[in-house]
Amino acid sequence: MTEQSPFWPKGVPRSIGTMPRSLGEALRRSAARRPDHIALVFYGAEITFAEMLARVERLAAFLQHRCGVRRGDRVLLDMQNSPHFAIGYHAILRAGAVVVPVNPMNMAPELAYLCEDSGARVALVGGEVLSRFAGLMPAPLAHVIVAAYADEVPDPSPFHLPPVMAESVLPAALPEGAIAWPTALAETMAPLPDMAGHDDLCVMPYTSGTTGKPKACAHTHASTLFTALAQAAWYGYDDDTVVTGFMPMFHVAGMQVSLNGCVVSGATVVIMARWDRDLISPLFTRYGVTLWSAAPTMVVDVLAAPGFDERAFAKLRILTGGGSTMPVAVAAELDRRWGLRFVEGYGLSETIAATHLNPPDRPKPQCLGIPIQDTVSRIIDPETLDEVPVGELGEIIIAGPQLMRGYWNRPDADAEVFLERDGLRFLRTGDLGRVDEEGYFYISDRLKRMISVSGFKVWPAECEATLYHHPAIRECCVIAAPDPYRGETVKVFVVLRPGATLEAPALIEWARGVMAAYKVPRLVEFVDSLPRSGSNKIDWRSLHLAEWAKAG
Repeated sequence: MTEQSPFWPKGVPRSIGTMPRSLGEALRRSAARRPDHIALVFYGAEITFAEMLARVERLAAFLQHRCGVRRGDRVLLDMQNSPHFAIGYHAILRAGAVVVPVNPMNMAPELAYLCEDSGARVALVGGEVLSRFAGLMPAPLAHVIVAAYADEVPDPSPFHLPPVMAESVLPAALPEGAIAWPTALAETMAPLPDMAGHDDLCVMPYTSGTTGKPKACAHTHASTLFTALAQAAWYGYDDDTVVTGFMPMFHVAGMQVSLNGCVVSGATVVIMARWDRDLISPLFTRYGVTLWSAAPTMVVDVLAAPGFDERAFAKLRILTGGGSTMPVAVAAELDRRWGLRFVEGYGLSETIAATHLNPPDRPKPQCLGIPIQDTVSRIIDPETLDEVPVGELGEIIIAGPQLMRGYWNRPDADAEVFLERDGLRFLRTGDLGRVDEEGYFYISDRLKRMISVSGFKVWPAECEATLYHHPAIRECCVIAAPDPYRGETVKVFVVLRPGATLEAPALIEWARGVMAAYKVPRLVEFVDSLPRSGSNKIDWRSLHLAEWAKAG
């Protein structure tokens, strides 16, 4: 049996204990305790907790009284990292509804599916993606609240602004059903009483796994609060903590470490709408960033930037991330120059972020860490489901308060991923790993076919289902190919229909119009046939292994 490691981080309680009854309650507590403290920073704009709460209340009232949002309704949130995202997220919850976070790179067909599957009738979106919703208004989306990010930025801004600021400017005339963000924020009625509790649904991030269509992970206020509070305690959030908000907040890592971690602890989050390595020095220096949540590619970017001022890391005490491992040479440079050690973690959409984290005072390289508070993790044989000895490979399973209730309307999928053991409900992660004699976990391979592109998750079956719509494609197989910058990139093997002609650039261009940019294959190889397994299924694993062997 694998239980908590003896190498527990100093000063971190082993249990979270009593939690607020909802995320709304957590925000009200922070606003009451620190009303004048800066909650959100955005290219020079500074919004206090009192002001954030006031805007959340007004927007929640608008959703309830003008858009008809009721308790348990699902509401899409399709925005870049911004104060609008943070306020929109918590306004949806304050209205008693459920946040459906959307990747802003999703295209119209993907958005249509999310609307249909979640049953959403209302959306909060950035102006830069409004055109993608044209076919969804006024039905199934009866109301779409549209934000222009530049509205929050001082003029002139002390920082270089990304192009999305101009891209999100609202058109002179909005389509039927669309409402400008300032109109919604001008609501004068009070919201209805906040009745949300631990067992109410809170957020439904979409994931996929090995099937073609994404599935929503149904998380309650309890599971969402848990990982926000657990990580805040693990990393020692206090009244002087300043956290980066650079990782996408639609993704559970950015959502929990940066947005909700700061909400539950009363800390400040410095938000960047689009990644810009040249802003690290000025932002860190001006706001005294103490915790940087980063993909390894971000760190590599910054250390290679010609204008980087290493004094910017003067107050930085925690550097953490996951999704891909930190290169050994970069980790050594961080330690040598600043005494920083990369604190890697592990989690899934099904667990609303962290299940394992490295102790900040004793991290191991290329390691997932140890199970966090109130969490049990084991390694089992994926076929027999028996626990395997320490050091042996098997499937990672997890039990804890962070587990989702289940997949939204997918009881068949629930049956595949949950198992009961020793009175605990475990999630089968589909990841192959091992645990060492000190209780630290490592990942070795994926039983699932998920591809990690700079931390973005790509599921081959979903990509293949979309690519099969191309009239020239008879068969295709998507795999992960090694990429020196992104860690992995998407490659597709294509068998053409008899008589069809197709070039790689044309296929890539076509794919850009029907799927998010990070899902688009960067490598295309045309083949006469695809290998088959003994059961006559396409043998993706042999293609994957050959691709990586070819790269050494």
